[in-house]
Amino acid sequence: MSETTRRSPLHETVSAYPTDFWNDSCSVEELTYAIEHGAVGATSNPTIVEQVLRQERNLWEDRIHELIERNTSWSDEDVMAKVFEEIALKGAELLLPVFDRENGRKGRLSIQTNPSYYRNVAKMTEQAVYYGSLAPNMQVKLPATSQGVAAIEEATYRGVNINATVSFTVPQAIAIGEAVERGLQRREAEGFSTDNMTPVTTIMVGRTDDWIQVVTTRDDIIVNPQYLPWAGVAVFKKASKIYGERGFRSRLLAAAYRHHLHWSEFIGGNVILTIPAKWQKLINSSMVEVKARMDDPVAPGIIAELRDRVPDFRKAFDEDGMTVEEFDSYGATVRTLRGFIASYHELTRVIREDFMLPNPDIKAPVLPIVS
Repeated sequence: MSETTRRSPLHETVSAYPTDFWNDSCSVEELTYAIEHGAVGATSNPTIVEQVLRQERNLWEDRIHELIERNTSWSDEDVMAKVFEEIALKGAELLLPVFDRENGRKGRLSIQTNPSYYRNVAKMTEQAVYYGSLAPNMQVKLPATSQGVAAIEEATYRGVNINATVSFTVPQAIAIGEAVERGLQRREAEGFSTDNMTPVTTIMVGRTDDWIQVVTTRDDIIVNPQYLPWAGVAVFKKASKIYGERGFRSRLLAAAYRHHLHWSEFIGGNVILTIPAKWQKLINSSMVEVKARMDDPVAPGIIAELRDRVPDFRKAFDEDGMTVEEFDSYGATVRTLRGFIASYHELTRVIREDFMLPNPDIKAPVLPIVS
């Protein structure tokens, strides 16, 4: 690629290799920048939408007040749910040109089901089907919990383009891949098309790293500190190899960025990288060479020490490291669900206390009169 056509390292990544990248946010400003550098998707979740509402509140204040005034019987959670949808839909609108250009194979916006539903297959499936109907380019996120895996199969069968989230391990990735295949095969057996379906399996590689660091500190485990940032990379690369061998139709996606290895080590793979705006700009200003590294193995010594010393890495790395039932109690799962659920409630609090029941003890600002 010539320097005249190379806009940035991320643009070169997606132009020279089958590796795609998404914007890890549905922020209008951030997604616009990402699309300019080759992004073909975006994502949202309660934490992301909470951040978007803080960053781009001026874009949403009037609409929130309008929803409250027009729907006098709605609760704060009702209003929040509608705002959550509309922020995601704005991202989907920005991606429609990509969706059309790519004939529906790319250009989707991922919206997350209510994280509090992680134990309820029926509620997750019902909401997934609803979210999938909101726009032609919606992708719906469901958690890789024991019940979430069942919902992933059912939602796939019902034609939803799923994105499995709250996933950090090889066993979860395999369970997701198998659930998606079962859903697709059920559709095909009944004569329904799967041609336009683009299921995605997320591995939150940064949160894999985070959890391994937490347990080494918590349990007084000494390992080479230079090995810890390779935990998520090792898990993702192993999952990618398994997906290729088994022919899973769900596509792997790396999320939760902590360092440049979560980009540079995956270049060249037929995978998706969902990258936060901060990391997009760091990568685009970096001197890291853009070259294929996906097939480069993680040093055997790194994997051996992590497997030998850290039981939770074995759970994450080994194909049979956990049963499906054990997904729910894995530390990274618990930490992430707690965070997502807390963000969901924080979004509701913002709607309630900033818009529906603002504090009467605080004097409202007097706006200047414009002549």
